Amino acid sequence: MSILAELNTLLSPILPVETGVFSAKPPDEYLVLTPMTDEFSLFGDNTPLFDLSEVRISLFSKGNYLQRKNQITLALLDADFTITDRRYIGYESDTGYHHYAIDVAKSYELEE
Repeated sequence: MSILAELNTLLSPILPVETGVFSAKPPDEYLVLTPMTDEFSLFGDNTPLFDLSEVRISLFSKGNYLQRKNQITLALLDADFTITDRRYIGYESDTGYHHYAIDVAKSYELEE
């Protein structure tokens, strides 16, 4: 399984989710997943054993985003994701959305 597939499965019951950019007319709250890094984090006999993937989850909300932020955070922690950063990006006056980012990482064992 990949980090994007796992995040889509986990988060789509909470809010609409898309990768890269929201392609349809966005609702009042939605999530955008942006892949950030993929790296081999552990080696054995010069062979990578794990793939560490990181994704930024951008929460866009026209209302109070705090309750939704907490709901997403708890879901991520319950699913064994590592949260590497959480921050308020800002209010986008041209769209009316608050933008909050949650960066996550997860290691996946490489399959032979």
